[in-house]
Amino acid sequence: MSNINEEVSKILGQYSKDITKEIEDALSSIGPEDLREASIYLTKAGGKMLRPSLTVLVSESVGGTITSSIKAAAAIELIHTFSLIHDDIMDKDDMRRGKPSVHKVWGEPVAILAGDTLFSKAYELVIKSKDEINSNNPEECLNRVNRTLSTVADACVKICEGQAQDMGFEGNFDVNEEEYLEMIFKKTGALIAAATESGAIMGGADAKTVSAMYDYGKLIGLAFQIQDDYLDLVSDVDSLGKPVGSDIAEGKMTIIVVNALNNANEEDKNRLIEILKIGNESGNCEQVYIDEAMEIFEKYGSIQYAQDVALANVKKAKELLEVLPDSEAKYTLSLIADFVLQRKN
Repeated sequence: MSNINEEVSKILGQYSKDITKEIEDALSSIGPEDLREASIYLTKAGGKMLRPSLTVLVSESVGGTITSSIKAAAAIELIHTFSLIHDDIMDKDDMRRGKPSVHKVWGEPVAILAGDTLFSKAYELVIKSKDEINSNNPEECLNRVNRTLSTVADACVKICEGQAQDMGFEGNFDVNEEEYLEMIFKKTGALIAAATESGAIMGGADAKTVSAMYDYGKLIGLAFQIQDDYLDLVSDVDSLGKPVGSDIAEGKMTIIVVNALNNANEEDKNRLIEILKIGNESGNCEQVYIDEAMEIFEKYGSIQYAQDVALANVKKAKELLEVLPDSEAKYTLSLIADFVLQRKN
């Protein structure tokens, strides 16, 4: 397990150097200084760079180059960072990646502007990538850029829809699994799917491969969020970077909660709802309630169920990679699918 984590971390680290430089170059001309610093702050805070690395890897796996896909990859990371900044403001989260959130350092007005700036710069980067595409056909270059812009725009709309759905789930204990999966796809999976689809487009893949790479990204995106739900209950505070069981303490809906509510008897269901309401209203219910909720999850096999769903998604994602020719990039994409389930944070 640790070998996969180490191998993937090393690979992501290699790609992140080029991606970070692309981002720094794109943001270097921003003024005033506080807006520039607020915009670049989170990109230097130690993120995994998973999404943009997937863009480059998929491009390489279909015969493209790093050069042709690097700007689209950087754009994906800027969209991800923009969403984090705005999420932290809406959720009133004071910390991100072990550091004070952007709005805690520069205030909410500048943080909102930083997010908007990153959003705009992302589109600018995709447009500029037309000069880097490995093709002698100007019309084909323009076509790839337009399709990638459409992919990024669609992901941005889905992120907003997913965030709105997530907010609408607060205090709603009738959410079913289909609704929950749709929400996490939009909020988390859509941008990962956009990352992999963009890489296929920029690399010049055919329609069948582009579609397969979108689905690969969607599936590992779903697995990524479900693994987060799982880790919140079974990890340790040092690995997680937050208290174990914090989703329960805050009364959040997760696939584990949804499964338990859908399968529990009337008594257990009502008790779980009572616990979640305490967390929902106070933002931090006591450990005794968290332990009680855990017992209900264990009773109905909901924690194991979440793992099984995530595992099934990863298995399907890896099967989709069969559309690709054998290469180091293809091997790495398979490795990343496994990494999604074996990471500790």
